[in-house]
Amino acid sequence: MFIPLGDDNSQRRSTPVVVYAIMAANAYMWFLQLTRGEPFTNALSTVPYEITHHVDLAQTIKLQVQGQVLPLRLYPSPDPISVTIFSAMFMHGSWMHIIGNMVYLGIFGDQIEDYLGHFKFLLFYLLCGIGAALAHVYADPNSVIPSLGASGAIAGVLGAYLALYPRNRVRVMVGRDIIILPAIVVLGFWIVLQVIGQAGAAAGQASGVAYMAHIGGFVAGMALLLIFRRRRTR
Repeated sequence: MFIPLGDDNSQRRSTPVVVYAIMAANAYMWFLQLTRGEPFTNALSTVPYEITHHVDLAQTIKLQVQGQVLPLRLYPSPDPISVTIFSAMFMHGSWMHIIGNMVYLGIFGDQIEDYLGHFKFLLFYLLCGIGAALAHVYADPNSVIPSLGASGAIAGVLGAYLALYPRNRVRVMVGRDIIILPAIVVLGFWIVLQVIGQAGAAAGQASGVAYMAHIGGFVAGMALLLIFRRRRTR
């Protein structure tokens, strides 16, 4: 497993103020989650069934998990329900979840913001998050399990980074060693893991990770980069 620690920023020209703002927004939402608890988190998370059926499931649902019946409490969501696609991309499920996401965003997001410009990067990031959420929703449209996290939007950043800077040097921790690898190896390994994970999920191996959101965000990032590139060339 590669744990990224940093990359070569020598050619970056601007301060990544939007990346910092997004990180601050995620931190603030995490604070609200910690202080307001499950009702706040579940209400603003994306529930695929609610999106595809345009209904608010404010009730307790019984889930079959590995032969056990577990209750899942869903709370009233915003109106329209599609708002949760935006709110969920700034929320997280644990300390490790938010720390890991912010590390990836901080390392790889700054150069994409530098390339696109501040406003276009913000638009790019939000569109990647939407693409990731829709990929997750339509991969399992009847799921009632809340989904949350910035991973899908950040996956779009990773896709753009891989397309723009495949040879850029990335410092990674492998075991106890710190080595330097090209981005194509680090991010290529990451997306391969997501595809393998999704294949396992499709085969019924539950993991709690929205692999399809990661794949959808990654693909959205590469596709949107082509659009933004074309506009920039013009």
